[in-house]
Amino acid sequence: MLATILSILHLVLIIYAVLNIAGSRSPNLHKALWIVLVILAPYVGFIIWFLLGPRG
Repeated sequence: MLATILSILHLVLIIYAVLNIAGSRSPNLHKALWIVLVILAPYVGFIIWFLLGPRG
């Protein structure tokens, strides 16, 4: 049960990050790189994006 809740939370955080990245004013290349980072390295990528990612 806990694994299911954590998986859903993880999915929601990734979707949130991707939508925020896509809606930012950064150049498309930067957006694409951030999205790839968040998807390929989900935990570390999300934390890095949250701390250093584009604001917009």
